[in-house]
Amino acid sequence: MTSDLLAPLDLAFWNIESERHPMHLGALGVFSAHSPTAGAHAADLLAARAAAVPGLRMRIRDVWQPLAFGAAAREAVPDFDPLQHVRLHAPTDDFQAVAGRLMERPLERGRPPWEAHVLPGEDGMSFAVLFKFHHALADGLRALTLAAAILDPMELPERRPRPAEPARGLLPDVRKLPGLVRGALSDVGRALDIGTSVALSTLGTTLAPNPTTAFTSEGTGTRRTAGVVLDLDDVHRVRKAFGGTVNDVLIAIVAGALRRWLDERGDGSEGVTPRALIPVSKRRPRTAQPPGNRLSGYLVRLPVHDPDPVRRLAAVRTAMNRNKDAGPDRGAGAVALLADHVPPLGHRLGGPLVSQAARLWFDILVTSVPLPSLGLKLGGNPVTAVFPYAPLAPGQSLAVAVSTYRGAVHFGLVADGEAVPDLDVLATAFSTEAETLLGVCDP
Repeated sequence: MTSDLLAPLDLAFWNIESERHPMHLGALGVFSAHSPTAGAHAADLLAARAAAVPGLRMRIRDVWQPLAFGAAAREAVPDFDPLQHVRLHAPTDDFQAVAGRLMERPLERGRPPWEAHVLPGEDGMSFAVLFKFHHALADGLRALTLAAAILDPMELPERRPRPAEPARGLLPDVRKLPGLVRGALSDVGRALDIGTSVALSTLGTTLAPNPTTAFTSEGTGTRRTAGVVLDLDDVHRVRKAFGGTVNDVLIAIVAGALRRWLDERGDGSEGVTPRALIPVSKRRPRTAQPPGNRLSGYLVRLPVHDPDPVRRLAAVRTAMNRNKDAGPDRGAGAVALLADHVPPLGHRLGGPLVSQAARLWFDILVTSVPLPSLGLKLGGNPVTAVFPYAPLAPGQSLAVAVSTYRGAVHFGLVADGEAVPDLDVLATAFSTEAETLLGVCDP
C-alpha cells in the first residue's frame, strides 16, 4: 500500500473543516437525457468506472511519525467500494434545490472523500450529477481530471508524456539533508517576505469594515445553491467595448449583481465595498495530475457602492491590473502561500483558529474553475450546463464560482441557507447586470 503526504495547503484544508463548514468543492453537471432511464444508467456507469480510477481510491489518514508529526497522507483503499460513493436519487424538478441540501453534508473522512449524486429529472428529458470532492483531495484542476476519468472518454490532442514524479515519502533521504536545510532557511526568508506583504496589504483592507452584515454569517450549516448562465459572446462584446479581460467583466458583473441584491433586500449598497478573494492557481493545467493544492490569490475591493456600471468595470480592471503587476506572491491574497512554511503540527493545532480568521481577511470568494472546450458526455448524454460550487468559509454567507463551457458562462452560487434565503433574487441580479452592461455598449 503506497501513501504520500498531503501538501501543506491540502493539510490546512483538511484541518480547518468543521461540521458546519465542510471543505468540499462541488460541480453540478446538467445532462440532456436520451431516455427516461438515462439517469439510472449514468449511476451504473459512474460506479463501474470509478473502480478503475486510482485517484478515487485514495483516503486520508493521520501521520504521527518523526519529521512528519501531525501530518496526513493519502493512501489507497484496498477494499474500495464505489457504490458507497455513487448514489441515485429520486426524480426531481429542481436540481439546484437538491444540490443545496447535498452540499450541506460533509464527506465521510474515513473513506475516499468524494461523492457523485445522480439526480434524474421528473420530465425524463434530463438528469444532473453533483460531484463533491474534498479540497484536500483535489483542487479545481485535479477535481476536473478525476471527474473526467469517469465520464465518457474525450478525444484529446496528443501530448508528450511528462516524466513521472516520485511519490513523497514520510521520511526524507538523508543524502538530501544539507540541501533541505539550505532550502528551509530560504523558505524562512521567503515566508517572512510574504508575511510582511500580507500584513501591510491587509492593514489597508480590514481597518475599513463595510456598513453591511449581508456577507457575514455565524454559520448555520445550511446551504442553498443557484446557477446563472450568460452568453460568452455577450461578455466578449462588453470586454471589447470597455477594455480589460473576460475575468474583469465577470467580476464587475458580480459587483453589480451584489449592488442590486443589497438594494432590493433593503440592506442598501451605499458605501459598500466588500473584499473579494480571487484565487490564483500556481500550477499550470498540465501539472494537475500530481495531487496537491498550490494557490495564491488577489484581494479586490468590489465597487458595489458605485451606481455606474461602466465605472464599476473600470474600477475592477484597475484593481486587477494592480494585483497582476504586484504578482501572486505579494499582497493580502498571498496568505495561502504561507501554508507551505507551517509545520504539519501547526496546521493541526492552528486549523480551527485559522478558519475563524477568514471573515477578517475577505468578505466573499469569487473563483474560476477551468473546464475543457470539448463537449462532456456520460453514457452518450451530453452536458448542457456545469455549475461549479466553492466551499463556504466560516463567518461568511456567500461564495461565487464561475466556469466557461461551450460558449456560455456558468456562475455557481453557494450561500448559507438561513443567512441568504433570497439567493434566487441574487441569481436574477446577475442576468440583469449583464444585460445592463450590454445596453451601454457602443452599437
